[in-house]
Amino acid sequence: MIKKVLVLFFFACVVIGIAVAQQSSGKVDAEINNPQNAPNGADRLDDLIQEALKKNPGVQSAQRQVEALRHRVPQAKTLPDPTVSVGWAGNITPFSVQEGDPSSYRGVSASQMLPYPGKLKLRGEIAGREAEAAWWDYEAARRKVVADVKSAYYDYFAASKAVEITAKNKDLLQKLSSIAEARYRVGKGVQQDVLRSQVEISLLLQRLTVFEQQQSTAQARLNTLLYRDPETPLPAPASFEPAQLGHSLDELYTLARNQDTGLQREQRMIERNQYAVNLAQKDYRPDFSVAYMYQQRPDLPDMHGFTFTANIPVFYRTKQREAVREQTDQLASSQRSKENGQTELFFAVKQQYLLAKSSEQLLKLYSQAVVPQSSLALESSMASYQVGTVDFLTILTNFTVVLDYEVSYYRELANYQMALANLEPLVGVELTK
Repeated sequence: MIKKVLVLFFFACVVIGIAVAQQSSGKVDAEINNPQNAPNGADRLDDLIQEALKKNPGVQSAQRQVEALRHRVPQAKTLPDPTVSVGWAGNITPFSVQEGDPSSYRGVSASQMLPYPGKLKLRGEIAGREAEAAWWDYEAARRKVVADVKSAYYDYFAASKAVEITAKNKDLLQKLSSIAEARYRVGKGVQQDVLRSQVEISLLLQRLTVFEQQQSTAQARLNTLLYRDPETPLPAPASFEPAQLGHSLDELYTLARNQDTGLQREQRMIERNQYAVNLAQKDYRPDFSVAYMYQQRPDLPDMHGFTFTANIPVFYRTKQREAVREQTDQLASSQRSKENGQTELFFAVKQQYLLAKSSEQLLKLYSQAVVPQSSLALESSMASYQVGTVDFLTILTNFTVVLDYEVSYYRELANYQMALANLEPLVGVELTK
């Protein structure tokens, strides 16, 4: 009687295990092919990005720098301040004159320096290009924060999925271990199967510990980017569909050439240095100054006078000429810097593009072939194990394969989105939507 009860218990456990395996694999297949059906987290990625941009001091600092340099433009285009002076000659007492001495006077004068025509405009253009270059620095800081938040979010997503899948499969493996133990008790199995299942449970717990550590690290990284306490709890990340990369490599090159912050900044510095060369050449021309003077003298008519002055660049060989050479070298340096930046930019674009395409192919392979096939193999081996045509080691092997491929699918999904997120700062368009 006891033996019959044990046999019935064994077959009930087998049926339950098969049902759990079918439910598990079916849920994974459905979530892989329809990720929008997965539960959404409380925090949307767009909200996290806006929070990071609002709090990030690097972005705020760059924005303030832009505003500061924009205030410099009208200053550079404005004439120097005029000067006013008062004076007297005669008695030491202020504004007093000596009666009867025609050389004694008291007077006031005003002067204004006038740069050579075109110099103020060039100085304004130089300040304007510096402000524009600073704006591209701000844009680079903003794009970097967005890309970092996205990458951290996708990493957190993959780690959370790995923890979820491993914990779910641990429960299934424990049921399989119970089945092996029940078979052994009724003489239908061997002790090796029980021991092997317990070893697999221990290995799975080890993997779960690693995944939990990765999840905690990704969570701390995301909290750091959001300027929260690293221990702030985060809800489960929202599931998402893989974005479609609708641009060819040549199109990405063109976008990067036109939108990359580094190249745009270098272009503004080239223009700035060209204006600086023009200004240095204009320094060969003299600046002018005009002054008006009024004098009041005792016993004599009041006097009015005007003065015009100009500086003479007699030391042009060691001053103006060297200034032109300096600015010319600065211009050549900025041009070479842009060329070098474009070469490195195209490599970065190609690198992220290849990573994205590789992950995209693996995603299709996992979702359309590997995961469904390995899930079917697990279900088939469990059914065969029920009738004794497959050993327990085969079930464990198929179980491990399914677990590995499920975790690998979500890791590859995260890698794909991260590659697109790293492309976005380079090409200036959103690719992860």
